Amino acid sequence: MAIPAISPYSSKGIVFGAKKIDKDGYENPVNRKTERNLAVLASAGTSALIGLTAGGLTSCLTKGWKVPTGIGAAATVISLLLMLPSKVYNRSLSAFAREKEMGVFSRQKEAQANIYNDINNEIKDEDVSLDEKIHHYTTVKMADNGSGMMIKGV
Repeated sequence: MAIPAISPYSSKGIVFGAKKIDKDGYENPVNRKTERNLAVLASAGTSALIGLTAGGLTSCLTKGWKVPTGIGAAATVISLLLMLPSKVYNRSLSAFAREKEMGVFSRQKEAQANIYNDINNEIKDEDVSLDEKIHHYTTVKMADNGSGMMIKGV
């Protein structure tokens, strides 16, 4: 875990662990291994709860502790065997989909930052007229806001 010093001039903030960079060089926070481990943990916890419930209900109906323990353990194992493959598969699919969505999101944010840098450089340029600067800035702002149509006079 790497925790850099925090200063008012730092733009990086706090970094926990290494960042996952995909093949195109974009950061992607989705980790498939963690998603799989969470699916296994959730399945094991749910199965243990089912086993405890089955064992508790059985202990109300029988005397002793061997039969309820066996039934609870069997219910735990059976429910885990039935639940685990489906949970792991569904988590893998959702992790894959979120990984692709985050890749698109990262590329979109990078393109947007590049456009704003170009607009900023154009605004600083004294050779470009004020009308062109305003036109380009409002066009980019409208594209960000989702306003696709603008009526303006020439």
